[in-house]
Amino acid sequence: KMAAAGGAGAGAAVAALWSEVNRCGQNGDFSRALKPVNKILQINKEDVTALQCKVVCLIQNGNFKEALSVINTHSKVLTNDVIAFEKAYCEYRLNRIENALKTIQSASQQTDKLKELYGQVLYRLERYDDCLAAYRDLIRNSQDEYEEERKTNLSAVVAAQSTWEKVMPEDLGLRESTYELCYNSACALIGQGKLNEAMKKLQKAEGKIMVRSEESFDVTEEDIEAELAIIHGQMAYIMQLQGRTEDALQLYNQIIKLKPTDVGLLAVIANNIITINKDQNVFDSKKKVKLTNAEGVEHKLSKKQLQAIEFNKALLAMYTNQADQCRKLSASLQSQSPEHLLPVLIQAAQLCREKQHAKAVALLQDFADQHPANAAEIKLTMAQLKIAQGSVTKACMILRSIEELQHKPGMVSALVTMYSHEEDIDSAIEVFTQAIQWYQQFQARTNYCCCVFQPKSPVHLSLIREAANFKLKHGRKKEAISDLEELWKQNPKDVHTLAQLISAYSLVDPEKAKVLSKHLPSSDTMSLKVDVDALENSHGATYIRKKAGKLTGDSQQKEQGQGDVKKKKKKKKGKLPKNYDPKVTPDPERWLPMRERSYYRGRKKGKKKDQVGKGTQGSTTAGSSDLDASRTASSPPTSPRPGSAAAVSATSNVIPPRHQKPAGAPATKKKQQQKKKKGSKGGW
Repeated sequence: KMAAAGGAGAGAAVAALWSEVNRCGQNGDFSRALKPVNKILQINKEDVTALQCKVVCLIQNGNFKEALSVINTHSKVLTNDVIAFEKAYCEYRLNRIENALKTIQSASQQTDKLKELYGQVLYRLERYDDCLAAYRDLIRNSQDEYEEERKTNLSAVVAAQSTWEKVMPEDLGLRESTYELCYNSACALIGQGKLNEAMKKLQKAEGKIMVRSEESFDVTEEDIEAELAIIHGQMAYIMQLQGRTEDALQLYNQIIKLKPTDVGLLAVIANNIITINKDQNVFDSKKKVKLTNAEGVEHKLSKKQLQAIEFNKALLAMYTNQADQCRKLSASLQSQSPEHLLPVLIQAAQLCREKQHAKAVALLQDFADQHPANAAEIKLTMAQLKIAQGSVTKACMILRSIEELQHKPGMVSALVTMYSHEEDIDSAIEVFTQAIQWYQQFQARTNYCCCVFQPKSPVHLSLIREAANFKLKHGRKKEAISDLEELWKQNPKDVHTLAQLISAYSLVDPEKAKVLSKHLPSSDTMSLKVDVDALENSHGATYIRKKAGKLTGDSQQKEQGQGDVKKKKKKKKGKLPKNYDPKVTPDPERWLPMRERSYYRGRKKGKKKDQVGKGTQGSTTAGSSDLDASRTASSPPTSPRPGSAAAVSATSNVIPPRHQKPAGAPATKKKQQQKKKKGSKGGW
């Protein structure tokens, strides 16, 4: 009886505990619900319902690691069929994406919750095609209040396909009722290169956020800033793609100043700023690169985004002369993506900065041998290095080894230009010949497959014409004849080609040239109907004929009497200097600079200074009397008296030596202006 009474008492206690658990669950107080759940498990450790409740409470409180530990500890009771969703969700939140996928796939029954989680897992694994199919199935087979969220996720998958896989997105007919749908639509447009349309979508999304902030009181200011930061970051990215780097940089820095909590957003913005800085402002770039190393960034970004950040880190190390760090990062990238071009190109660039061009070329050659699919781009880089070293001929050899580009007009033009620079005309003509032969073989294959004669392509004819012009330019008229005949055969009405052909034959076979000249059109058919008057009076004419006016009076008689006689222009008399004296012979050296004239003796500077102060103190020189101006009768006063005008004595006709000219030279008089002393106003 006592045992029975004890069992009844324990059952009542457990029931009370379950009531408390239920009440806490309805109130959303999962932290308090853990206490009664743990008490229940103390009574019965293998209670499946209590274990499930504990796992749910831990998940609601964000303790995913502890929840997963409970599931793994009681794996015999909590089988995958019982708690598959909770286990997969914990693995997903702990970024164990592959384990979450296995857990979902091993579940015996695929519930709607598992399908929702399955779509999220596929998106994180970047399996966008499978993810798109999963969300389409969910939208088709479910009707509840979460339909808007599913459509948002579906648009995010389409945007990711357009951005990372360059897939043309299909029109899903989604109504852009929320800012998330507008944002995803803008991302899809960016992937297609429609930047202006994408900017309009982002502005629309920004407007929806502002309207929601005004209408809803539950949304905090921090939430609004976080949502706007994502929109503005994408706007700045569009500006950067459009070449508006200053505007983009300003907007990027504004977002960083707000200090958003999204580490993924900060990492992307910091990376984009580094790409704008390039090899400039490296100290700012070194600060920004720290944001890309924040914890959890690798779980927020796609693989291509993370790879781009690592590439930029390697380039920044190269720009900051951190050679070992650059080599380490590029080698790590190459091991992760052996077929990617950028790691080996960064290594080659670092070797070139260290003046090790031979090693750089050898490194590129090894990569081209190991990865023939990417050999074309690598060989183009090798040729560029050879040109930088001055080895143009070796660069041409490397370019000609790229078989898939030999017939391209750009490659033909580059090779011909380089061979011409090296004065290797034969090799240049050989390049033309090989390209023309490739197009001939391609045309033959096309005619064989289609069973219909196809005319020569415009590129083929253009190459033939360029080859003919090149040969004519370098005096190879015999070799140009076959090309010109081919062109004339394709277009017998081409007079220009016929003229070139006749010119070439005139030196080789004059009789043939005469025969061909008969095909030239007559002069009557070639005459152009041109209105000469309209042409001369046109705006762009350099000479405009004056319209003939009515002749009256004497001019009319002159016109009748003399006819067309050109009017002679009167010659203007040359101006003579003001002090010109016809009696004096001009100085024959007057056109030469003073220093180049035969009578120039140089300036005699400081002659009087040298004479003053010589000898003992108080003594004077022998010529001191000459310095006394008072002994000169005709010398003017040193300074005018107050109130009188300064004047030069008319009797002083002595010309200083430095102003004298040799005999025969005309005497020039310098005007001496009289300075009038102005009376001061107001006094002292």
